[in-house]
Amino acid sequence: MAIRDFGEIAEKLRRSTVLVLPGERGNGSGVIWSADGVIITNAHVARASQMRIQLWDGREFDAALVSRDTRRDLAELRISATNLPAVTAADSAQVRPGELAIAIGNPLGFVGALTTGVIHAVGPLVGPLGGSLRGFGSQPWVQADVRLAPGNSGGPLADASGRVIGINTMVAGSLALAVPSNAVTNFLASDPIDAWLGVSVAPVRVPRPGTRAKSFGLVLLEVEPDSPAANASLLPGDILLGTDEKSFSSLDDLSTSLQGKGPRLLRLAFLRGNYERFRRVTVQLGGQRVPGSAAAA
Repeated sequence: MAIRDFGEIAEKLRRSTVLVLPGERGNGSGVIWSADGVIITNAHVARASQMRIQLWDGREFDAALVSRDTRRDLAELRISATNLPAVTAADSAQVRPGELAIAIGNPLGFVGALTTGVIHAVGPLVGPLGGSLRGFGSQPWVQADVRLAPGNSGGPLADASGRVIGINTMVAGSLALAVPSNAVTNFLASDPIDAWLGVSVAPVRVPRPGTRAKSFGLVLLEVEPDSPAANASLLPGDILLGTDEKSFSSLDDLSTSLQGKGPRLLRLAFLRGNYERFRRVTVQLGGQRVPGSAAAA
């Protein structure tokens, strides 16, 4: 690739990368996904229902939060603008280790900063003893040795042709992790209300009373106001154990249990306060609520 070609590719990516301002403190990055105003960023960047978006040319817009998936750390924003310089998404399933990776973002206040590296792997984050690394589940990541800093989150990770292969999300050890572009496509095609519980979770090992064994659980770190979880009286600190049909053994099990279309009820088993008494709660999913149908038991 000629140096001039690379410069043109980098400039085009910069014009498709935005500055996300979720509030008075902090900022992140976002990607213009379509010319009619769809912006993709991380869920942990989109922390408010209304945000400001600054384009590469300095124009600013109010942005509305359309949907948010905390499990996959993706959020869709929308601004009232047209003819925007949207990115071209690549098929992340075709990305191979050793390929060039280009990351654009706004780290530490430096707008449009560029860093390059190579793809290390595409797939789940594997621990030193094999298997998925605890806390990251089995979902795939585009893993690259590009250098990211606070403010890069939500920005594009692109291939040598400038096509977006992922959304930069976090750093694990020496590797940058990006949500694959195919996951973004699936996220935009899904109904965000139908699979929304409204919680942030982390995996934990729960002691079994009277034994040395431990069970898998998902502790609630955050419960969003007016969410299905909040309306079912679930609280931060509660530990989800499974459904009536299946005990949870990974983060993916919770995601699977939430899948479906239209109004429906989901029965969850959880712990609160101690490890001896199992509780159950019925959660209303699908965007419509039935008053009194969701109460902790």
